[in-house]
Amino acid sequence: MSSSSGEEFIRIRRRDLERLTTEVMQMKDFLPQILNQELVETVQRLEHAETALEGKNLDCEHFRCRLEAAQSECLQEREEKLSLLTQLNTVESQSMQQAEYCTHLGATVCTMLWGVSNKEEAVQSILEGGKASMFFSMAAHTVSSFVELLGTEQSREEESEEHHFVLGLAGTITNIAAVSYGRDYLVSSCTDLLGTWIHLLGEIRLGTCNRLRILMLMSLYNVSINQSGLSWMSQNRSCIMQLQRLITDPDTEVCMHALRLLQSVLLESDVLRSLWADLRTSLPRIIELSQSTNRHLQGLACELLEDMKALEVEGWPQSEHT
Repeated sequence: MSSSSGEEFIRIRRRDLERLTTEVMQMKDFLPQILNQELVETVQRLEHAETALEGKNLDCEHFRCRLEAAQSECLQEREEKLSLLTQLNTVESQSMQQAEYCTHLGATVCTMLWGVSNKEEAVQSILEGGKASMFFSMAAHTVSSFVELLGTEQSREEESEEHHFVLGLAGTITNIAAVSYGRDYLVSSCTDLLGTWIHLLGEIRLGTCNRLRILMLMSLYNVSINQSGLSWMSQNRSCIMQLQRLITDPDTEVCMHALRLLQSVLLESDVLRSLWADLRTSLPRIIELSQSTNRHLQGLACELLEDMKALEVEGWPQSEHT
């Protein structure tokens, strides 16, 4: 209903008004109990938590973007790695082919050089070519690397290209040492090579790489023909020790060449006397070789025993050899 003043009124029942009034009074009594400081603080904490959560969500989104970028980079790097591995395999294959080719070429060239160096004029040309010292240095390094890589598989390498390669090198050096001009050059300029040969004779196991060891022994024997070479070798205690070891080798030819070199080194009486103490340990083996069924080995051993006996060295076992 409305009044003349323009205001509007609603007519309600007294009972409803009283109920509403009661409810308002109750809310006035209970509302302060509900809306206390603890609730306010809880609401504030909730607001702070919501704000922090929004920040964490932003951080999470940032980290998600970074993760996606890192995954993309990882995938790209993996693809690049696979590409590099493919290239590496290709390069390794090419390198292996080149190494095999170089080894085959080296074996062929050195075998040819070995044959050519049989002529004295060829040896002179080799030594006057200006690359002789480099050749001897490379030969020592190549043969040393070959012996080092053999390890426990030495007996299986007799027919490999690498083996033919080092045989060609050792054979060429043996031929050079067989010429007077070559011996002079080796003794005056290549004692490092001779020392390497002596060292390698101790590194190779007995009974293996016989052809290579025979060539080394032959080249050292050729050098011992030179007076300076003989003097250098007789003063090299390692050389004597290796020869004492090699005369026990199961291969007859290796043993024979070792005995021949030992006899050459002990050619001078002064050398034999100075080394007598060392030689006493090898005397039983030399006596054993003097009774060998191999005529050449027996002859060499008997000659060495006669040379030793002729010196009347103190302590000579007369009862063992007559």
